[in-house]
Amino acid sequence: MNLNKKWFVSLSLAAVVSITAACNGVNNGNEGEGNNLDGDPAGNNEEAMGEIEMEMPEPDLDGVPDVVAEVNGQEILKEDFEATYVGQFQQMAMQGQMTGEEVDQSALKQRVIENMVGTELLDQEANSSDFDVTENDIAAKLDEIASHNGMDSAEEFLMAVEAQGMNEEDVMAEIETQVKIDQLIVREAGEIQVTEEELQAFYDDLLAQQEQMMAGEDTDELDIPTFEEIRPNLEAELVSQQENEVLQTIVANLRESGDVVIHL
Repeated sequence: MNLNKKWFVSLSLAAVVSITAACNGVNNGNEGEGNNLDGDPAGNNEEAMGEIEMEMPEPDLDGVPDVVAEVNGQEILKEDFEATYVGQFQQMAMQGQMTGEEVDQSALKQRVIENMVGTELLDQEANSSDFDVTENDIAAKLDEIASHNGMDSAEEFLMAVEAQGMNEEDVMAEIETQVKIDQLIVREAGEIQVTEEELQAFYDDLLAQQEQMMAGEDTDELDIPTFEEIRPNLEAELVSQQENEVLQTIVANLRESGDVVIHL
């Protein structure tokens, strides 16, 4: 449950993507063979892709109430729930096309609303706490978010989110809340740090997963990234995992003491 990030960014996901991309860089040696369905050469997948698009299931939004949940009097509305749900459903449906598994929409709906409730609880706690957030804090967080989303500057990131319909004022307000949530984590657990042993173990696990994925293939000439090359990504992901554990504890406590009603 990635509770500490809202719509515009997921640093945990960004770290995973970066690590996966680096490890999947080993596939670059197989020129002309990557990212094609059924091993077809590039450009020969239009028919297969068309079949996938035609067979994609539709999200079931029947019966979603106008107010999906109430969190300490704050309503989570149908339109916000549906926007979040449809995005996650589409991702899972695409995965299901490859695995043959159907999306359990009932379970997904509950997971989505639980995450939205958790996010709302965190936002309320962060914004009601007496945290001091400076312009430098916000600028640093914006730079961090832009970097983790593969962008060269904060300006490039702002242009990207504005192109998706969000104005800069709303984005900056969300970033300020994120800074406060970071301070919540420090208040609860102190500064989170990971050891070299933890980083090395995580790297070894990634290599083992990669070897399983490449089972039966010649890996002698593949350019596998070294520990040092992806160390920053490893550290970011492990820190994010520990942050999320802290946030889950905070959310559990807030929910126990708060007033949460789910109408879904």
